[in-house]
Amino acid sequence: MQLSGPRTSRRWLLSLLVLLIVAGVCWHYWPGASSKTDASAQKAEQAHKSNSRSAANGRASGAPRPGFGGSTGPVPVRVAAATTGDFPIFYKALGTVTAMNTINVRSRVGGELVKVNFQEGQWVKAGELLAVIDPRSYQIALQQAEGTLMQNQALLKNAQIDVQRYRDLYKEDSIAKQTLDTAESQVGQYLGTIKTNQAAVGDAKLNLDFTQIRAPISGRIGLRQLDVGNLVAANDTTALAVITQTRPITVNFTLPEKDLADVLSHYRKGDKLLVEAWDRGDTRLQAKGVLASIDNQIDLTTGTLKFKARFDNEDEMLFPNQFVNARLLANTLKNVVLVPTAAVQFGVNGTYVYVLEGDKKVRIRPLKTGASDETSTVITEGLAAGDRVVLEGTDRLKDGSDVEVVNDSKDVPKTPGGQLQGKPSKESSESATAEPVKKGNV
Repeated sequence: MQLSGPRTSRRWLLSLLVLLIVAGVCWHYWPGASSKTDASAQKAEQAHKSNSRSAANGRASGAPRPGFGGSTGPVPVRVAAATTGDFPIFYKALGTVTAMNTINVRSRVGGELVKVNFQEGQWVKAGELLAVIDPRSYQIALQQAEGTLMQNQALLKNAQIDVQRYRDLYKEDSIAKQTLDTAESQVGQYLGTIKTNQAAVGDAKLNLDFTQIRAPISGRIGLRQLDVGNLVAANDTTALAVITQTRPITVNFTLPEKDLADVLSHYRKGDKLLVEAWDRGDTRLQAKGVLASIDNQIDLTTGTLKFKARFDNEDEMLFPNQFVNARLLANTLKNVVLVPTAAVQFGVNGTYVYVLEGDKKVRIRPLKTGASDETSTVITEGLAAGDRVVLEGTDRLKDGSDVEVVNDSKDVPKTPGGQLQGKPSKESSESATAEPVKKGNV
């Protein structure tokens, strides 16, 4: 009798399941495996207890936890002494260099350009010959005007002689009065004609003089736009060259209206306010000048006022349309307490510093600060000259911590001549001259 396929498959599956269950029970109760499992559990429990005792002993003995301070010995720090000195307050703004005068040199008469008498980029003086237009046609026009003048002068002379003769005859009652009047009128006509001829001669001379193109101002001449042989027209749209007056030169910048009080008070007294021009990277001083003028109204869209500073620019470090960082010296605080800005800390209770007491301990000293820059900060209350403050290592300190001084800077690095040091702050702008502005942080 033959068994059906599905029933046979179910029997085999049941048999296999029973065998697996029996094998698992045997392995679990096998003496070797049970002892190994118990041993592993005991080792894990013993290790856990050992670690707990070690941690407890460490906390009881004051040992630091990993990542919370390291060694329990004195903290190495670098300190510097507070000093007294003058602190300049600058307002910073983005500025654009502008030439005092910019002249497009064009010909005032037409003709062929026959001579160029300058080198591109050279410094030229007012009245210096730059180029020459072919003068021959203007010389001929002058000769024609002079010839016409001479002809009419001869006619005038003859008319004057006739008038004198008619006057003598009229006295003798030899001619009518009308004849004398006509002769005198003829003299007046010739006088008017001669005036016209003289004007024509002057115009011809002027045009002939215009064939020599001269520099109207002193300045730096740019690249040549026309070459010898070109035909030029009077007041042509294409300039021969451009002259810019770079000595002196100006810088335009803006300041927000909130900073105007300090500046205007000094400006209206006639004080010469120093303005410095720094390069685009705000790392190199390029020129020093003075505040020259102030605009008469505040821009409503930006809330700023336009300023113009004047620079002698003898070394021509400033170029027209150059971007610079302008710094206006608004005030100078005299004989104030200064500390390095790096030493000033900020906490929930306000501003403070770590002051070195003796040579081994530091204390927290609350203070009040005034103006500051990237290097120094003015202390209005809380420190005196000579107090030594911590510059580096403050992240591992607390009130009363033991320290080891590894570097003692006796002097505060100050801003020489009012020049700011360090990385410049980022400043936003809303126009070509940009918007300021940073004052020494107050």
